[in-house]
Amino acid sequence: MQPKTPPLLPGQRLRARGAVVNPTGRYETATREGFADDWDIPEDDRLVRTETSLERPRSAITYNRSPDVPFDRSINPYRGCEHGCIYCFARPSHAYLNLSPGLDFETRLIARPGIAGVLAEELGKPSYKVAPIAIGTNTDPYQPIDAEHGLMRQILAVLGDFNHPVWITTRGTLIERDIDLIAALAGRGLASVSISVTTLDAGLARKMEPRAPAPARRLATIRALAAAGIPVRVQVSPLIPALTDHELEAILEAAAAAGATHATSIPLRLPREVADLFRKWIETTFPDSAERVMGRVRDLHGGRDYDPAFGTRMTGQGIWADLIKRRLEVARKRFGLTRVLPELRSDLFRVPPKAGDQLSLF
Repeated sequence: MQPKTPPLLPGQRLRARGAVVNPTGRYETATREGFADDWDIPEDDRLVRTETSLERPRSAITYNRSPDVPFDRSINPYRGCEHGCIYCFARPSHAYLNLSPGLDFETRLIARPGIAGVLAEELGKPSYKVAPIAIGTNTDPYQPIDAEHGLMRQILAVLGDFNHPVWITTRGTLIERDIDLIAALAGRGLASVSISVTTLDAGLARKMEPRAPAPARRLATIRALAAAGIPVRVQVSPLIPALTDHELEAILEAAAAAGATHATSIPLRLPREVADLFRKWIETTFPDSAERVMGRVRDLHGGRDYDPAFGTRMTGQGIWADLIKRRLEVARKRFGLTRVLPELRSDLFRVPPKAGDQLSLF
């Protein structure tokens, strides 16, 4: 049975949003649905705006045991993401907050002030074992609200104090604000950055990821990071079959020209509520291509909208997955993106002295 996807409430109006529906979260006990009450009273025209709530974090580091991701810990300074990417695999996480993975995910955000202080406490525990921390693997740490809250800069300052390795993934150009801190970490072998570029078509990007920076602007960010000596990888993720997959080589060529040294690509993933949201979006936005796109998606995932099995969920399976893999290998060689990002150092980690501590002689 497909979940109900109620329309917007009466009078609500959208501007630059990815989702156009707000399906009830799977843990919510009540549903919302607009209906006519037969009173001939015009509704106020209300633009749906971004709301940010604050959460006092009890922990900063989240651990995982996924066998097909190259890290076991991450930090999420924000919940939800204003970029509004319709394909975002993190949307279902909003259901744990009793919010919708649809419109709520991109309009009802949560910032976690104080997370840098909590991080410092966790890193300072005698039991802590150092390994690279990934930031940006769920929601984007450099989404627009970080301009106000500045949590990423605070986190990076703590990581710098501890000489702690970090991987950063983003499509937000706000990362340029923190180039000084990231470059200092990278100079010690402690940082690398991945920039996500899904298409070079600004019009398509505006429809798919309405509040993320334009593709040309992200390429400029790659250029700025590379010029500062920061190792940069381009991520062509997600690669959407029959919609953006034809751009793979062009994106890699542009990223290499901007200074990227490595490239990866992950085919479109549609876990849980994302499948229904994406299907409605593609049927509305590209009705002539919708059947072909969804058919190719199912080809990649064993006849389903999504197969969550470890080992294939990140790559897909079958002839189309093999073709994408081969094209990526050939394009990497062609555009000089064969260098592997340097392994981040963990041997420099140290707990900085606190006020009143006896200073070391060495």
